[in-house]
Order: sequence, then C-alpha cells, then structure tokens
Amino acid sequence: MKVTVIGTGYVGLPTALVFADLGNDVLCVDKDEAKVAMLRAGQVPIYEPGVEALLRRSLDDGLFKVTPSTDEGMQHGEVVFIAVGTPQGDDGEADLSAVWAVARDIAKYICHYTIIVTKSTVPVGTGDRIEQILVDAAVDRSMFDVVSNPEFLREGTALPDAQHPDRIVIGADNQAAAHKLMELFAPLEAPVIITDRRSSELIKYASNTFLAIKISFINAISRMCEECGADVSAVARGMGSDPRIGNKFLQAGLGWGGSCLPKDVAALNKIAADLGYDFKMLQAADEVNEQQTRHFVQRLSDRIGGFQGKTIGLLGLAFKPNTDDIRDAKSLEIIEMLKAEGATIRAYDPAAAENVRAIHPDITYVNSALETGQDADAIILVTEWNEFKSLDLTRLGQIMRRKLIFDGRRVFTPYQIERAGFEYVTVGAKG
Repeated sequence: MKVTVIGTGYVGLPTALVFADLGNDVLCVDKDEAKVAMLRAGQVPIYEPGVEALLRRSLDDGLFKVTPSTDEGMQHGEVVFIAVGTPQGDDGEADLSAVWAVARDIAKYICHYTIIVTKSTVPVGTGDRIEQILVDAAVDRSMFDVVSNPEFLREGTALPDAQHPDRIVIGADNQAAAHKLMELFAPLEAPVIITDRRSSELIKYASNTFLAIKISFINAISRMCEECGADVSAVARGMGSDPRIGNKFLQAGLGWGGSCLPKDVAALNKIAADLGYDFKMLQAADEVNEQQTRHFVQRLSDRIGGFQGKTIGLLGLAFKPNTDDIRDAKSLEIIEMLKAEGATIRAYDPAAAENVRAIHPDITYVNSALETGQDADAIILVTEWNEFKSLDLTRLGQIMRRKLIFDGRRVFTPYQIERAGFEYVTVGAKG
C-alpha cells in the first residue's frame, strides 16, 4: 500500500518505518529541510532506540523516502497520516495549529481519493473540523474520508510499541475506509477496535489521563507511607496483584512528566470544562503531581540544612529513560528549585544533557554518572536509566563530601546501599 506520513517526530517516524518494514511504500513529509536531509542520510533527529538502524535498512530497501513537499506526499499516498505535534496551549487546550495547517495543505494538493488519518492526539471534534476545512476549500466530498487512529507509543519504546501494539483503534464513519486501514494494520496481528470517530478521539485522552490518575494515586499513598512507616513498594505489589488493578503504573516516584501525560490531562480537563463538566478528579491528580517533586526536594533540604553552598549531583535529566526528551521533565523543576536556593549542580544524562544545557547553561554537565558525586553533599536520582542500577556506589561514596542518596525512582536496593555505607532516602519510605 502507498502510505504518506506527515510529521517525522516521536510518533510519525517510528510509525512510518514500521509500515515500510511491513512492505508498504512509505513517503514521509516534513517541511524542515534540515531534518529531511538528515533522514535521507540515515541520521535520526530524535533519540529512540532501534529507529536509526531501521531507518537505514528501509532507505536501502527503497521502501522509505522523505520529502519536504506536501504536494508530493498527497500524490503518493492512498492513506495519509497526520502525525504532527499538538502541544499544550496557554489555556490548557491542545494547540492544533499544526494540524489545521496540514489540513489546509491537504485541501490544496489532494488529487485522488485519500483516507486522511489523524494519528496526532487531538480533541473530540477535530476530524469534523478537518472535514470542514476541506469542504470549505471546495474539495469534493467523494475525494476523501477522515479517520481517527490514535497512537499509543511510549517514548523510549516507540519502535516495539509500533511493531507490537496491544490494540489498534480505528474511528471511522465510513466502513470502507475503516476496512482499508484494517488491511494496512493486518500484518501486526493486533486486536482492532472499530468505533465512531468521536469515541476514537476521546479514547487516547481517556487512556492517558487514567494512567496519570493511577500514578498520582500511588504517589499520594507514598506520602502516607513516609509518615506511617509502611513501604510503598510493598503496598503497590499488594494492590497490583489484584487483576482488577494490575501492577503497571503503580511505581511511586517523582511524578509524571513528558510530552503526553501533562498536556493530555490539561487538554481533557479543558474539553470537560467546555462541555460543562467540572472534572475534579483530574484536577486533584494534577495537584498531587505538582506537589510530589517539591515535597521530595524539601525532604532533602531539611536533611542537609538547606542548599546554600551545597553541591548536589543529578543522575538523569530526561523525563524517562531511553529518550532525550525533556518536555515537562522533573529534572527541570528540581534544577530550578536547587538554583533558587543557591546550590551548585553537577548533572549527568546519557542522552538529554545537551537539551538541558540549552535551558540551563550555568550548571556543570559531567561525562559519567560517577562524576556527579565529586565533592557532592547529596545525589538525587531523577531518571531510572539502566546504567544507574549498576553504579559503583563504593567508588561514588569515596568522592562525595557526604554519602547521601535521594532516590526519586526507587532504583537502588537496601543491600546495595547498606554495603556501600550510604544514607538513603527514597519515595514512599521513612527517612
């Protein structure tokens, strides 16, 4: 099948490469000509494990191409996916300006019957608006169908998520268009949910905000554990063993961040408000999330007598491991708080350091996890990169001023800590 994907970010590029790997003829469209040149050279502008190797293989096979021309993309694709960013706007509502720009370009260049698929996370009614843009541009209604196909890719595992989806949601008002998409996705052998377009648009927001509520719930429980002497990991295991609850997203930590959960919670709250519903549960989850990092940093401040004149090492800067994405990363909140209180900061991340350097050029960036501990009064583990789990704590302790670890992701085991002689504080436990 001839497929066009408009947008080559964290969603568009892995999606396009998986389609190409399945034998489809795929053309990606991106108006950033520097990014187009990189991709044509087999270089990936994002950090996502496995993507670069698959890109090079797909280029060699001739099944993946990239262009800055929407005109060329519309001539090529039987199915055209819109996979551009929908960041959070000032009022919490999703900023759909990129989606509308793509819709106007599609209206300008559409030249044969095309199934237009919104892959981007968009509010309910977006498909209706795309249809209206095309109709207002005098595009004959028989020339297109607009379908919703929300993505469920996680940064850091986007490629395996695209290759082995746990479900595929297709929201279409035309059953022929829905079956065409089913044909495209059939080789993935995943369960398919066919529904109306508006329900499909709401599914992604409902899924992400439910996960945010689940994380906020266990973080609220962690605050209770710190006061009463219980261990939040034990509580989470007990809860997660109930199949009605499940153990995923029950890991207490510094709270949720990244490119999806914060903006999707804000967007669904705005959608609810526009519909006349006061979604208090979402607001409470957001409030718990806002408090979690500040509470954790305050515990450290209390422990070491404030940050003025202190050196703090940060292990991890990306919002999660296996990505260089720092959108709504907890590291940025922590850096702001530490700087405001006069701390000196030494930071390390295997992928995201340069992205943070662009925002905070005045802190020290080191080349290894071990170097964060040089003359440090404490270490904060912010992102649970695998390499941190095998960090030589004995060597780390030898170069620190005070052997104190604040583990924001519950990475280290009591055995590791006791053997190395560290003071240890973590989320959801006394200390």
